[in-house]
Amino acid sequence: MKPSVPSQPLVQERRSLRALVGRFDLRAYTMILALVVIWVFFALLNDAFLTPRNLSNLFLQMSVTAILAIGMVFVIVAGHIDLSVGSIVGLTGGVAAILQVWYGWPTLPVVVVTILLGIVIGLVHGWWVAYQAVPAFIVTLGGMMAYRGILMGITKGQTVAPLEDSFKAIGQTYVPATVGWMAAAAIVVLLYVAAFRRRAARQRYGFAVPSLAADMAKTTAIAALVLLFVFLMNQYKGIPVPIVLVLALAVLFTFLARRTTFGRHVYAIGGNVEAARLSGIPIRRRILTVFVLSGMLASLAGIVLTARVNAATIGAGTMYELDAIAACVIGGTSLMGGSGTILGAVLGALVMASLDNGMSIMNLETFWQYIVKGTILVLAVWVDMYSRRRQKA
Repeated sequence: MKPSVPSQPLVQERRSLRALVGRFDLRAYTMILALVVIWVFFALLNDAFLTPRNLSNLFLQMSVTAILAIGMVFVIVAGHIDLSVGSIVGLTGGVAAILQVWYGWPTLPVVVVTILLGIVIGLVHGWWVAYQAVPAFIVTLGGMMAYRGILMGITKGQTVAPLEDSFKAIGQTYVPATVGWMAAAAIVVLLYVAAFRRRAARQRYGFAVPSLAADMAKTTAIAALVLLFVFLMNQYKGIPVPIVLVLALAVLFTFLARRTTFGRHVYAIGGNVEAARLSGIPIRRRILTVFVLSGMLASLAGIVLTARVNAATIGAGTMYELDAIAACVIGGTSLMGGSGTILGAVLGALVMASLDNGMSIMNLETFWQYIVKGTILVLAVWVDMYSRRRQKA
């Protein structure tokens, strides 16, 4: 007796439901829940944790890691790794400070030259990895040591400071309260418009659509978080400019990852490089571009860090590459390649910054901070591997 075959409409309905569930980013919601638990835990231990001033400082602290993590997502998704971004942060920040403090360059040329330096470094890495087949681990490990040595050499081991007010503004200024509320209102409107357009598009193509109440509840929850964030930041000095930069980069690179041919190619390369090659994807050029983006964002992070601390030191950016990788992995980016999101990486950076900030407020000794962060990283990788095994089973 032959097994019964589901009818075509039933098969289409199941596929639509699977697509709908696939779009439901369970990992992102889990990250938000974990973040809430971390904040509540530290708030119970110390009343100062959830004050507007401390939260503003927390977001400032996470900005550099978040910028690095955005670039690192593309590198890891493509099946590679970049261990040099911390040293690039130090080197490019040092070059920026030297040009301004020792040679008197204006801020705009300093920023342009610094970003160009990051792009050149990324080109060098991409050329070695993509065109000379040297493993990215070795190329970027060598870069990590070389750039730190170059920084020590060009600064002669000195702290280069202070910088001009126009440069410091990149890392130390805040958006006025009125502007923040106007931006929040615009974002809320866009959220609802996007929700209705998404529903209309899915209905037009015959896909399953959640109830209007569920969609509006989800959109309203996100809008409430936006308004709460602006409210809390305005209780102190306003939204920090580095966070505005992080949000702008997150939107831009999310679009690049999800809506462009380049983004689809990067995910295809990380998922199955042989299949990508047979499909005609220009693998070498894509990998080269991925490292260029990573170098560019690392230089931007170097500018933000140098502006925030108003100095360049030989220790700037030390171990930042591990924080960036940890943010990506905690945020759901697979070290096996082929999967990961910008939103997850930014949330991962916020989790890392929250742990650092909370443990610092508790005056926890440094060795405990390393132990906690290392344990969380291992657990995040284990969860990723476990979920992959479940999917294959």
